[in-house]
This record gives sequence, C-alpha cells and structure tokens, in this order.
Amino acid sequence: MIGMTLPDKRGTIEKAISAIGDGASVMLGGFGVPGTPFCLIRELVRQGPRNLTIIKNDANEAGMGVDWLLENGQVARLVTSHIGLNPTAMRMMNGGAIEVEFVPQGILAERIRVAGAGMIGFVTDIGLGTPVEEGKQRIAIEGRMGLLETALRADFALIHAHKADAFGNLSFSASARNFNPLMAMAARQTIVEAEGIVPLGALPPENVHLSGTFVDTVIELTELPEVYGVVQR
Repeated sequence: MIGMTLPDKRGTIEKAISAIGDGASVMLGGFGVPGTPFCLIRELVRQGPRNLTIIKNDANEAGMGVDWLLENGQVARLVTSHIGLNPTAMRMMNGGAIEVEFVPQGILAERIRVAGAGMIGFVTDIGLGTPVEEGKQRIAIEGRMGLLETALRADFALIHAHKADAFGNLSFSASARNFNPLMAMAARQTIVEAEGIVPLGALPPENVHLSGTFVDTVIELTELPEVYGVVQR
C-alpha cells in the first residue's frame, strides 16, 4: 500500500535469543563455517536453554558452533547430514548422550524447503533399500515406488546474512547463502545476525535473496569474531 510504513525489526541479541526456551527446536544456517551464525550460537550457549533439537547441515568442527552447544550439554537431538568432523558429536552419539538423525544432504534441504512452502512432505526414491528407509512409509506412484519424506519445521531459525535492512530483507554472500533462506522460511521465528544493516531501499532488488516477510528480528554485528576468519571476500 502507498504510504505504508514497514516495521523496524532491529533488536538486541540478548532479547532475541531469550525467546528460545528449554526443549525448543532450532535450525542453524551454514555449511561448515560459511553462513553459520556463530554470534547467535554463542549467545544461545551463554543463556543456556536445555534439551534442544538442533537442525543443521553439519555439526561444525571441534571448538566452534554446534560443538559449543554439545560441550555445554544443551543438545538432546541433532538432525544433520554428517558429523564426521566433530569428535564431540561422535562421542556423545556413541555414548547415548544425544540422539542423532542422519538425513542425506539433498533430502535435508528439500524437507526444509517444502516446510517453508507449506507442504506436508514429498515422495522420493532416494534411500530405497538402505537404512534411510527405516521407519518411513512406502508410496507407489505410476508404478514406481518411493519413500514419503515429511516436511521439517522448527520453532526458531538462526541465520547469518551479509547485509540486511531494518525490515529484514536479506542479502547473502556467495556460498554463505546455503541453507539460510530455506531455514528462515521453515521456522516459526527467524532471528538474523547481519554484518551490516542498511537503510530501506539501499539493497538492490536483485540482491535481496530473502524477503523480510520471513524475518522477525535483525541484529547488527559490530565486528566478526575470529571464528569467522576462514571466510575471505
């Protein structure tokens, strides 16, 4: 509407993360280091909610990201495509300290995508006759057999963006986009850390990779800690 004022979604990291309570499900964007919201994760560790379900492509490496949550005893369940770079995750899984659900990477992305699209799930032949099939419903379509993969939603998504405006329109840097837009669309509440917040209208339309419609809170990072150092631009 002409003359409509868009809400200002800028907030503080302390208040935003305080909404995450015990037992919440939390999606974490990122593929390894690129796109991982380390500052938001660090605040989540500081505030300390327990029995979390963490949904992330990977478990990061020792001493960063997901590993902070694991070492702090905050994770009850991890939904991921691999944990091979994190000895803490492997040790806790083998010792029964956490439950791990392994999901093939493409299936993980699609389960999150269809959740954001408002769908119940999708049917795929990937995983037939393998351990991936365990506990899933088989469905025949036009003579072909497939597995029902259900949509994957979360209470919260923690996202890292390169630039944002006050309404929450986001721009991601290169491969750091990865799971971030999908997760922002699939969560009930999306919290974003951005390397910079620009005025409304300053992001060229072609550089808006995610509409602020899917964002609840934006926090501007005043600096990037050392853990982000592997990312070069």
